[in-house]
Amino acid sequence: MRGAWRKLRLGFASVWRGLREWCGDAAYERYQEYAKRGGQSRVLSAREFYVEQLNKKYSRPNRCC
Repeated sequence: MRGAWRKLRLGFASVWRGLREWCGDAAYERYQEYAKRGGQSRVLSAREFYVEQLNKKYSRPNRCC
């Protein structure tokens, strides 16, 4: 019975990680890992990171009309 619960828990954790990656929720954690490996002198706070991402997303020209 323990093995089944463990497999279920690991499967759920894997699905949860995939969902977080898909929707962009894990972007800050990936940024932190990259910044630590890259030796950046200053790592952005979570708030600064998300504001920067929003600025990047909405500062591009809109090619709609």
